[in-house]
Amino acid sequence: MTMLNYFYDNDLVRIYHDTPSSWRESLRVAGENLKEKGIITEQYINEIIKNVEDNGAYIVIVPGVVMPHALATGPGVLGTGISFTKFNEAVSFEDGNVEKQGKLFFTLAAKDEKQHLENIQNLMSLLMTDGVIEALSDVESMDDFVQVMNQFDKIPAEQ
Repeated sequence: MTMLNYFYDNDLVRIYHDTPSSWRESLRVAGENLKEKGIITEQYINEIIKNVEDNGAYIVIVPGVVMPHALATGPGVLGTGISFTKFNEAVSFEDGNVEKQGKLFFTLAAKDEKQHLENIQNLMSLLMTDGVIEALSDVESMDDFVQVMNQFDKIPAEQ
């Protein structure tokens, strides 16, 4: 199964047309899906926000892509999963710094360090595929997502 199929098959794709009022709100929205699935609690989302407040926008891994996560051993992690959230407008984590903003949010949660690292590696494999970031940035609907998924269906994901 590919990473994009994983998101789709597990109902872990959300496409938002509303722009969050702040980066904190964007992280809450991006975490909502995993919370609804019982994979994380509000406590985990609060931990992600606190980490960004303490350590800066390290979760913006490349311009346009945000990978919200906290420690695998941290509070509020009930299971393992990654969700994909796409916003129409880029959310800025540092005012005026285009390097630190993103539309594509991949929220990670894992019960153990090994799964956490595997998830990150699988996600990186996906993101390093030529054209994926651009294609996902243009997604406006689930139909668009399915087209992108079918276009890039060779990237492996954890079963």
